[in-house]
This record gives sequence, structure tokens and C-alpha cells, in this order.
Amino acid sequence: MAVTQAFADALRSCGARGALSGARALHGRLVAVGLASAVFLQNTLLHAYLSCGALPDARRLLLTDIAHPNVITHNVMLNGYAKLGRLSDAVELFGRMPARDVASWNTLMSGYFQSRQYLASLESFVSMHRSGDSSPNAFTFAYAMKSCGALGQHSLALQLLGMVQKFGSQDDSDVAAALVDMFVRCGTVDLASRLFVRIKEPTIFCRNSMLVGYVKTYGVDHALELFDSMPERDVVSWNMMVSALSQSGRVREALDMVVDMQSKGVRLDSTTYTSSLTVCARLSSLGWGKQLHAQVIRNLPHIDPYVASALVELYAKCGCFKEAKQVFNSLHDRNNVAWTVLISGFLQYGCFTESVELFNQMRAELMTLDQFALATLISGCCSRMDLYLGRQLHSLCLKSGQIQAVVVSNSLISMYAKCDNLQSAESIFRLMNEKDIVSWTSMITAHSQVGNITKAREFFDGMSTKNVITWNAMLGAYIQHGAEEDGLRMYKVMLSEKDVRPDWVTYVTLFKGCADLGANKLGDQIIGRTVKAGLILDTSVANAVITMYSKCGRILEAQKVFDFLNMKDIVSWNAMITGYSQHGMGKQAIEIFDDILKRGAKPDYISYVAVLSGCSHSGLVQEGKSYFDMMKRVHNISPGLEHFSCMVDLLGRAGHLTEAKDLIDEMPMKPTAEVWGALLSACKIHGNNELAELAAKHVFELDSPDSGSYMLMAKIYADAGKSDDSAQIRKLMRDKGIKKNPGYSWMEVNNKVHVFKADDVSHPQVIAIRNKLDELMEKIARLGYVRTDSPRSEIHHSEKLAVAFGLMSLPAWMPIHIMKNLRICGDCHTVIKLISSVTGREFVIRDAVRFHHFNGGSCSCGDYW
Repeated sequence: MAVTQAFADALRSCGARGALSGARALHGRLVAVGLASAVFLQNTLLHAYLSCGALPDARRLLLTDIAHPNVITHNVMLNGYAKLGRLSDAVELFGRMPARDVASWNTLMSGYFQSRQYLASLESFVSMHRSGDSSPNAFTFAYAMKSCGALGQHSLALQLLGMVQKFGSQDDSDVAAALVDMFVRCGTVDLASRLFVRIKEPTIFCRNSMLVGYVKTYGVDHALELFDSMPERDVVSWNMMVSALSQSGRVREALDMVVDMQSKGVRLDSTTYTSSLTVCARLSSLGWGKQLHAQVIRNLPHIDPYVASALVELYAKCGCFKEAKQVFNSLHDRNNVAWTVLISGFLQYGCFTESVELFNQMRAELMTLDQFALATLISGCCSRMDLYLGRQLHSLCLKSGQIQAVVVSNSLISMYAKCDNLQSAESIFRLMNEKDIVSWTSMITAHSQVGNITKAREFFDGMSTKNVITWNAMLGAYIQHGAEEDGLRMYKVMLSEKDVRPDWVTYVTLFKGCADLGANKLGDQIIGRTVKAGLILDTSVANAVITMYSKCGRILEAQKVFDFLNMKDIVSWNAMITGYSQHGMGKQAIEIFDDILKRGAKPDYISYVAVLSGCSHSGLVQEGKSYFDMMKRVHNISPGLEHFSCMVDLLGRAGHLTEAKDLIDEMPMKPTAEVWGALLSACKIHGNNELAELAAKHVFELDSPDSGSYMLMAKIYADAGKSDDSAQIRKLMRDKGIKKNPGYSWMEVNNKVHVFKADDVSHPQVIAIRNKLDELMEKIARLGYVRTDSPRSEIHHSEKLAVAFGLMSLPAWMPIHIMKNLRICGDCHTVIKLISSVTGREFVIRDAVRFHHFNGGSCSCGDYW
């Protein structure tokens, strides 16, 4: 007995070490001492051969030496076949087995599961149950539930739960953990959570499964609560939270968690390093990334392709192409991922030629055409709108057969759509054998880009399955093209979808819609949802809230959100500067801009547009000139059309018309209609009709479709008594098919947006509104207001109707917020100032240029607009 045990131990040792020569030598010794026919030792020897990967030895032993194999013998062989990837041999052997036990069925199910044949694994479970020759144990249920979870079969999961309860296995810790994991994978996190709280001592695996479920369903903050309550965590737990924080945009918190992980003595693995390096790449945090790179070299025995690819991505995205190439060239196995990441990094920094060269080098070295690298390069053509190279790559896709890859076809659709070739985009879409959600979403986006919302909606409605990205694309289509109310209605439908949860992109899009509409109350409701979803701290969401508050006239609330935001990016600063600029609060805009400089951050192109606009609206000429000079001299930012337009507006409003004209003459690019239009407006303010004629001439030559400059010049002529010239301008408009933009105003009352036009009779309360306006006009007449000889339509301009309606509909303590699509006229500006005096009410009006805060008979613009 002792000899038999010694042989068995030695054979197990050979199997564990993969020592095939030792196993063969022991086989010879067994024959020599006459123990070769002992079934126990034969089974142990068979296991040793299979553990060493010696399938021919194992087969020979089974077929020639083992005369009377038992069920254990067959199970050992069955397990060996499965582990060596010979699943068909395992199935064939299973079919020939004269007797089977629960281990036989478990081995077959495990083999199917490892080969990702989840349905076959479940079918084996059903066959076992029907055969009646074995009862399922914890391992059986575990493999059945893993397969069910992989398939996401919720109804089958409920049946398995019933069977577990029938067999009384629910108290087994492994079975309980598998149940939780299965329901999480099936998307039934509420049920998984109910099962989880019943488990007395959940395993780490079970807790990790719930972490995944909480992240997907309830958000990162709920997952963090569970994570903090865990009595013990493994590296998988930490990696899950690092990944979850990173994917939800909370990248700095992800890095903080990695630091916390190290301080608690948790050894970082390749998954941790991959996630952490990816976070550093997103933040362009080269210093952090280099520290992690040093740790990788020191702590990992070898750099796997995923860590290497993350390192290449870090250096490439930080513009360190020398270091990226060094890491790349040091790889023994330069896989497709590393090539693709390097190509993508060069593309991100505009190194398109180098990207193409790398792509050709990849083809020569790997002798294959990788679909993801191909899709990446096509995306580069999309960004550059390089239709010529895009068509060449399309041809390469057809020749290589990669056109069948969904990711490649999707990139081609996006490329053709961006290059305004919708016909080719639709052709590729129709020819795709397999379409995913991205394919459909690309077509929605393509038609949205050209303003065809109806066609975009047709594709949306044609989808059998939609995810949050699809919904975001359709919401964006509505809101970007002025159909904000349709978009907000669609959001309500989205909320009723069971498997779709709004993400940060959804809320950023919605806040833009609320900002455009001036929908204060709805915006507040949506903010409540972002708080509930744990997204209010997301920088992009907070930036959108700042912009919404600013555009809705609530600049103090915008400042509070800005102050509350810990992780400010340049978009945050720009949003706040723009907000103050729109409100005519130029000095506050300058304070925010100077804050950027004090913190050592670098303003960008938009920052200078925003601060110059603030200077323009507040008449801060010297400050504006100083910043205009600084942008090129200090920050090496070449002034663009927007900056020149702001400067012309700034100088012109302040009466420096000659200087404004000289600046236009010095522009390195051709002045646009907006630039000349800014000069024309200034000429109207300061009565310089000669220069106004010159500015108008340039506007007309540029064939601007905007009627504003034409109407302004006609008014200048009319005021100067040149009625014939004024009539000539109107005739020119008719000849060019240019129609006067209709002025309209809108406001939100009781969660409904009310729209008004000049001389509007469509509103259900139009008679009461006009009576109220007449009453107000009588009151301000007592203050000295004299009604001009204006047409009736000017008396009933849209903003005046909105003011009257607001006074009728909103409580006395509430400021009245009104939006207008055109610049407020002088008469309306005077009237609303006086109405604010006689009523004691505050009016906040956003016109096409800026905000006007009317209170106590004065306006925040100081009559400088």
C-alpha cells in the first residue's frame, strides 16, 4: 500500500511539473514491479500524461494498457481532452462511456463552457437532468448558471433558481455566489441584490459580482459604498473600481484609488497597470505615466501585450512619439493592438503622413491587414475629410475582404457621411451582411449632420435594439437642429425604456436643449436626475449646467456650480467666461480669465473669444487690446475670424471706427460678413453713413443669406431721409430671395414654452395680453414715454407681448425670463426699462447678442448694446 501511494505521489508531482520524461520513467518502473495493471495507478498515470500534454501517451495507455477502465478512468480522459482543447474527442468519448457520474457531466459542461459553447453546456445540463442517472451538485449548478449568465437568458435564470431551491443547494456559498453572478450578467441586478443580502458570508467573488452589477445599474457611487463595506478585497475588486471610475469619466479618482491600493499593500497586476496607464493617457498625465512605467519594469516579470499597448498609447497621446516608438520597438510580439494604438496616437496629433507610413509598415511586417488598424486609418480620413485616400482604403477593404468586418464598414459609413457623400454611406450600409448598433447609429448621425431629421428618425425607428448611444444620437439630432421640444419629449420616452439608462452624454445634450429654450424649470428637474444618477460631479455635465444657467439668465447659479466643481478643465473656465460675457459683465469675465493665468493653465482659442466678447459688451477697449496682443505674443495663438470680429465690434461700439476699419484691412484672412456686419452696426450707432455704405457693400458682395445687415442699411438710409436708397436695399433683398428674419420671443410658464411673434394673434390669451400691454403703455406714458410713429407691429413686438404675458402669469416675487431670437430694438429696450420701474418687477431678456437685466427702470447693459 505504501509503495502504491509513493508511486501515486511521484506521478502527481510529474504531472504538476509537466515532467513528461519522469512520468514515462515511472511508467517503466510500474511495469517492472508488476503494478502496471493496478487501476488506481493507471488512472494516476493517465492524469500525469494528460497534465504534461502528452495526448498520444495517454491514448496509448487507455487503449492498450488499461483493460478494465472505470468511470474515473473515463472522467480523467474526458477532462484531459477538454483542457487540451479537443472538445470533439471529449464529446465522442462521453458518448461511448458505459457509465457516467456527476463528475462526467460536470466535465462535459465545463468543456463546452470553456469553449464558449454556452448553449451546448446548458443542453448537457438538461440531458443530465432528464437521464436521471446523476443528481446535480454545486459544480453542476455553477457551470449551468455561468452559461446562462453568458447568454443573458433571464427566463432560464429564473428556472435555474427554482431548481437550486428544489435541490436545497441555495445555502452552498459557491452556488449562492454563482446565482448572484448569473442574475447580474442577465441584467436583473435588483434580484441579484436581494439574493446577495441573504448570504451570511458572501465570498469575494460574490461581492465582486455585485460591484459589477451596481456599477452597471446604480452607478459608481453605489458600487463605492459596497466596496468600502467589504471586509476583504482582492486585486480584482480594486481593478473593477479603478476601471469603473475611469469609464465614468472620474479619471482622477481612478488614479487616487490606485495610490490607495498601493498604500494598503495590494500588489498591482497587469490589469491594474493597463487601466492606470489608460487613465494617464486620457489625462495626458505624462509624469504619472512615467512613474507607472518604472513600476511596470520593476514589478512585472514580463510586459504583456496589453500593458505594452497602454504604454504606447500613453506616450503617443502625450505627443512623445520617440518614447512611444521605443516601447513599441522593444516588444518581442508586436501585436495588432500595439500597431493600432501607435497609428491612432500619430493621428491624434495630426501626423497623418506618419500614420499612413506606419500602416504600410504594419502590413509589410505582419503580412496581414488588421481590421481595427484599417478602421483607425479610415477614421483619420474622416477627420481630415480626405475622400481621395478614403476611397483608396475602401478599395483595399474590398480586395482584402475586410469590408465584411463590421468595424471597417462602420468607419467607411462615417467617413463618407463626413465627406457629404451620403449615397456611398447608404450603399455600404445596405450591403452589410451584419449590422450592429454602431452601424445604425452612424446612419442616424449621417442624416443628422445634413439636417435631415426625418430620415434620421426613420433609421432610429427601424432599429430592433437601441442602446444609450443610439438614443443620444437621436436626441442630439433634434436639439442641434432647433427641435428642442421634440428632443425633450423624446427624453421622456427614453426614461420609459427598461434597459436604457441616460449617461453623461444624454445630460449634456439635454442641458443644451434647456439652454437654447431657456427652460429653467425643466433644467432644474434634469439636474435632480443627474444628482440621483451620481453624474453631477462629472466635469462635462457640470460644464453643461454652467452653460445652461448662464443662457437661462441665472449667472449667480452658474458661478456657484463653477465654484463647487473640483476638477475644472479649460471648458469649465471658458463656459464661465462666456456666461459673464453674455451678461455684459466684462470685468467679471476678465477676473475668471486672469484666474486661468494665475493657476498656470493655458487659455485656448475659445478662452480668448470669450474674454474679447466680454470686453466688447462692456466697452473695455484697453483691456480688449491687451488680450488681443497677448494671445499671439504670450500663448502663440493666431487670431481667427471670431477674434477679429470681437475686436471690430469692441472698437466700433466705442466709436473707434477708423481703427476698426484699419484692423479689418490688416486681417491675414478674408473678412467675413460677420466682421463687416460688426462694423456696419457700429456705424449705425455712431451715425457714420459713409463708412456704413462701404461695410454694407462688402456684406452684400459676400452674398450673406442673413437679412440683418440688409435691414440695418435700409434703416440707416431711412433715418437719413434717403427713402429711395432704402427701397433699393429692400428690392435687392427681394431679387436675392432674402427674407427678413421673423422676430419671436418665448418663455417658460408652468413647464410649458409659450412663443410670441410680432402682432401675434395665435396665442389663446391674445386679447388679455394685448389689453395688459395697452395698460402698461398708458402707465409708462405718465413717466414721459412718447410712442413713436412706428407701425403697429413694432408696438406689439414679440418681447413686449411676452412681458405682458409674464406679468399676467407669474407670481410677483419671480423674475420674468424671456428669450428672443433677434437683437432687442431700441424702443422695446426703453419700454421694458420703464415697465420694470412701474411694476417693480425684474425682467431678464436674452436676445441674439447678450443678456439684459431690467430692474427699477434701468438695464444692466447701461444702454451699451
